[in-house]
Amino acid sequence: MNKEKQLIMGLRDLYNKMVFLNKFKMEDALKGFKSSEVHCIEYIGKNADPNVTKLAEYFYMTRSAMSKTAKKLIKKGIIESYQKPDNQKEIYFRLTEKGKEIYNIHEELHKEIQERDKAVFEQITEEQLDSMLSFIDNYSRHLDAEIKKLGIDIKSE
Repeated sequence: MNKEKQLIMGLRDLYNKMVFLNKFKMEDALKGFKSSEVHCIEYIGKNADPNVTKLAEYFYMTRSAMSKTAKKLIKKGIIESYQKPDNQKEIYFRLTEKGKEIYNIHEELHKEIQERDKAVFEQITEEQLDSMLSFIDNYSRHLDAEIKKLGIDIKSE
């Protein structure tokens, strides 16, 4: 097996292990929420004036799919929509108090996971980290270009 294939398979295996290990703790602490909903809550909590278009672009989803997720979160009382006085056309989202609670639980779980994995990251040099980050950035830009070649425009879906 060539090294490129080993790398891709290694990244996939690493991701799957992370999801597996984190799943039980997340599901227990965040009962009643799908992973996609929690990550939507996280995005809304961390970004100014998020709307359906921004969410769809970030998660590589269609606007209609993201709109459905937002409606579910509104129905659960986790987010609320609002409009700016100078722009009555655009609808934005913010966390409710209940949403902030979910956001904070999720952030605490991330801190626990980071602490669990700290030993691995302490062994990595700055140069190794920079090299890995450079690879991820380059590969991500390549995949963005490939998505663009397909003519898929998430903004217009």
